Amino acid sequence: MKLLDRARAILLTPRTEWLVIEQEPISVPGLLLGYVAPLAAIPEVANLIGRTLIGGYKPVVPGLLRAVVAYVVTLVVVYITAIIINLLAPRFGGKRAFGNALKLSVYSQTPLWLAGTFLLIPGLNFLVLLGGLLGLRLLWIGLPLLMGSCDDRAFPYALIVIACALAPGVVLSIL
Repeated sequence: MKLLDRARAILLTPRTEWLVIEQEPISVPGLLLGYVAPLAAIPEVANLIGRTLIGGYKPVVPGLLRAVVAYVVTLVVVYITAIIINLLAPRFGGKRAFGNALKLSVYSQTPLWLAGTFLLIPGLNFLVLLGGLLGLRLLWIGLPLLMGSCDDRAFPYALIVIACALAPGVVLSIL
């Protein structure tokens, strides 16, 4: 139930929730296995069902293989994004704190993973972009609070982080 409460709180009251998140002790395995693992599965499972069973235009086995690879890449990208957030912090007036960077990486992707449910219906795939935009907003709000970056530099900081996080996905889609 904690997962659902956290997801709801980060979406509805992000400023307040970021302050709560900052005070929590970091457990990398707990965060990755207890929060990221279940939520990151949503878009992959929905996409698999949408493309194979509902849309009916993809074979199941290759679709399942694609889903597993994309899921693993998502877990890796969450960690890489945290490294990027941490490394860039001083450039944007913040301080390095890997635990907070990991929290930002994880929780700011919540709306993207939840919007993955739109992948069940192939015609609604474009709505996943809304989740991505909301994730950008969450990151933008959270960077000054957790990394101590300057408020006026938080938006460019968030854009650079998002661009770096999208790079592995773009490379994989080309391959």
